[in-house]
Amino acid sequence: MDAEAKQDVHTKDGSVDLRGRPVVASQTGRWKACAFLVGYESFERMAFYGVASNLVVYLTTQLREETVSSVRNVNNWTGTVWMTPIVGAYIADAFLGRFWTFTISSLIYLAGMVLITLAVSLKSLHPHCTPEGGCAPATPQQVAFFHAALYTMAIGAGGTKPNISTFGADQFDDFDERERDSKTSFFNWWMFSSFTGGLVAVLVLVFVQENVGWGVGYTIPTVGLALSLILFYVGTPFYRHKPVRRATAAGPARLVSRVFSEAFANRKRQLPGDPGELHEHDTAWYAAAGKRRLHHTPAFRFLDKAALMWTEEETSRRPCTVTEVEEVKLIAGMIVVWLSTLVPCTIWAQVNTLFVKQGTTLDRTVSGVRIPAASLGSFITISMLLSIPVYDRVLVPLVRRRTRNPRGITLLQRLGIGCALQVMVVACAYLVEVRRMRVIRERSVQGPGDTVPMSIFWMLPQYVLLGVGDVFNSVGILEFFYDQSPDGMRSLGTTFFTSGLGVGNFLNSLLVTLVDRATRGSKGGKSWIANNLNNSHLDYYYVFLLLLSVANLALFVWVATRYKYKREFLEVEGARTPELEMAGGKGEVESGKGTDASLTVKGAQAAP
Repeated sequence: MDAEAKQDVHTKDGSVDLRGRPVVASQTGRWKACAFLVGYESFERMAFYGVASNLVVYLTTQLREETVSSVRNVNNWTGTVWMTPIVGAYIADAFLGRFWTFTISSLIYLAGMVLITLAVSLKSLHPHCTPEGGCAPATPQQVAFFHAALYTMAIGAGGTKPNISTFGADQFDDFDERERDSKTSFFNWWMFSSFTGGLVAVLVLVFVQENVGWGVGYTIPTVGLALSLILFYVGTPFYRHKPVRRATAAGPARLVSRVFSEAFANRKRQLPGDPGELHEHDTAWYAAAGKRRLHHTPAFRFLDKAALMWTEEETSRRPCTVTEVEEVKLIAGMIVVWLSTLVPCTIWAQVNTLFVKQGTTLDRTVSGVRIPAASLGSFITISMLLSIPVYDRVLVPLVRRRTRNPRGITLLQRLGIGCALQVMVVACAYLVEVRRMRVIRERSVQGPGDTVPMSIFWMLPQYVLLGVGDVFNSVGILEFFYDQSPDGMRSLGTTFFTSGLGVGNFLNSLLVTLVDRATRGSKGGKSWIANNLNNSHLDYYYVFLLLLSVANLALFVWVATRYKYKREFLEVEGARTPELEMAGGKGEVESGKGTDASLTVKGAQAAP
């Protein structure tokens, strides 16, 4: 077999096996490899939501915490779960790679689940409760052990969450047309598997926890997680790995610092009228390095000064390349978009906290069976599982015919629709709470343990809307930050998604605390979010969130209309044509409106 034939056998994106050898395209990657990853994701989400969905109930009923304190603790833990991926992604991009970072972190994650199971199972580690529901106060040691177990799980999530989805996307070769087409559906079906695991958690595990026992309810997902890890390692021979580019990945912070320092050093110099006069490597350099050259964009023009050429007397200074400057611009632009997604993430934080507490006050009896309030979250998952195939197989092809966009709509248009649907979610929550308060007044329901004679299914619309909105919002956020990240920082880029959820939880914790203190200290001293929700004003808090959501939607629209998508050149090894190297030439690719997963090539020269 000659050299050219051998090259055709291997992937074209530089993927290697676990030993660093080029992989055979036909025997590795694609859905064959992703099947093992999707299996893990389903069980991991079952474990996470098995803990998170009913955690506020465990804290209030078993550890006897107050409402505001329990909401704050759930938000702080959930926020930590979503923030630690920043560290895990950096370690993967800079040092260990996605596979080994995931491997180590998944064992820590499993250890956390084992400790949580022990904390709720062993009599010496949790408060003793009578069959009538009375529980002795939790000792400081019991509380400390339980929270230590929770945060062990959070540390493990730091290395698993940002790397498993990105590792899945790595199984598709961007330079193979058929694999690019498959990759456009990957994130949709990835979230489908994720929410399937969540559905089992909120339908089955939550019911088991409240009606059979907390120990059994946590043992099931722990065993499932262990089995899924075995399944993950069975698929090792089929995985493709992206080599760690330490020069790029080891220093996102270093790159940002260098570009800003060079731009500041050149602050008094004038930019040339032609961006082609800025410093940049030629096509052959990028082809040899296996990297993609980024097209110059007019955004953040001050940073372009970092790529100004130096005179002969100043040859000791090495200017940044246009691509390096554009990578920093991408990071800056993603930060702006990220800030506008924090309020939607704060709305999501209500699902496992105030929505659950609100549901516990309502009539939850169905055919003689008392369903857990947290189980209503299953309708988020069900509506999303039904909506993803409709979106992927019906809506996208229909819209694609009109827009000629492989995705149907742009990434930010997808996010915008999700933000608008979340405004409707808060509006529904407010209207339900208004009706609940009216029933309370009419029936004179006042006690903290009294059931409001109103079906919990009045809350159903807000859960369904949240699930449909997630098809646009959560999937869109994950895909946006993966797509727009520089090539060597894709794990770190994915953490924009996870950290947004983390900050949203911390923000909700802060808002609940501030609102509670402000309203408790007001005239009359009645908190909007008191332990007795039947004598509170949760409707006022929802009005506050509604106004915040509307303002954020306006901000997002303003940001989205000004965002510049990533634009790449497809470098063809050995190509030295002027057209490929010139701005706007034959190799130009614009991401986001198309995608680097379904690249749109302008001109006759195609990618290999």
